[in-house]
Amino acid sequence: MTPQPPAGGARPPALHWEIRAEIPAGAAEAADTVLLELGDGGWSVLEDVPGRRAWVIGIFPGEDEAQGRWRILRPLLPAAPLGEPVVRPLPEAEWRDSYKAHFRAWSFGRLHWVPVWERPSFRLPPGHAVLWLDPGMAFGTGNHETTRLCIEELIAIDGALAAAGAARKELNVIDAGCGSGILALSAALLGFGRIEGFDNDPEAVRMSRENAVLNAIDGRVHFFAADLAEGLKGRRADVLLANIQADILIRHASVLTGAIAPRGVLVLSGILALELEEVRSVFSRVAPEWPANTHTSGEWSSLVLSRPA
Repeated sequence: MTPQPPAGGARPPALHWEIRAEIPAGAAEAADTVLLELGDGGWSVLEDVPGRRAWVIGIFPGEDEAQGRWRILRPLLPAAPLGEPVVRPLPEAEWRDSYKAHFRAWSFGRLHWVPVWERPSFRLPPGHAVLWLDPGMAFGTGNHETTRLCIEELIAIDGALAAAGAARKELNVIDAGCGSGILALSAALLGFGRIEGFDNDPEAVRMSRENAVLNAIDGRVHFFAADLAEGLKGRRADVLLANIQADILIRHASVLTGAIAPRGVLVLSGILALELEEVRSVFSRVAPEWPANTHTSGEWSSLVLSRPA
């Protein structure tokens, strides 16, 4: 399972270690769901659709950590791996290139999310804004449907405010379960004035702050460590973004709705499409007067609720 040192000497130092386990191709989507619910950003699913093959791949700072994370993940996978995983040291250049292979720039509305290595060649259209991302730093690049659903809702809110001539800088945005900070930092680029993001994982908070520094907007967003109840205690948001798995959203429905200011908007994501009706039913009981709408992308859905004045 562990690669052997080269002949004649010790294994060369590696800044990162890769652990790769092949899984049945038909289990790729279910495995991706497990990783999302686990909330461990070191893992990803790689799928070769034409070849009908798939792998779970983890990249970690050390060999022992890679092995330990695998022991946690292995019993959670929806199907048994096809053999033992391979663990190997990953040179820095190869580590960077592994991300470049599956992360490309993308955009929605007037916002663009671009990997830092494309900075020299990227041309930003007039009136647009860009968030530079280093996927090796963070727990997300915005490529997952749940993040994109939140971003699409945020940009729709921004468009509605622009059409109404409302001042974004007076509005408060909270990113609950901020992960890599993409949603909070996107809100800053759109011009929202008071922005906070929190996560129960201190490492996620650290990474969010690093992404803010990367984009020269550190100080624009206040990131801090807290769980959902603690993070929202005493706070009111004009826009609250909660990209968190459905069972947590359901359990904290009263906390989430209680943190919305009059005429504010609650954006919920991280919801499997098959869970959507259950989530919607719970929130309709907690906030029966609030208009709601939904959107679905692939197997994921978002639920958006608006608090009346």
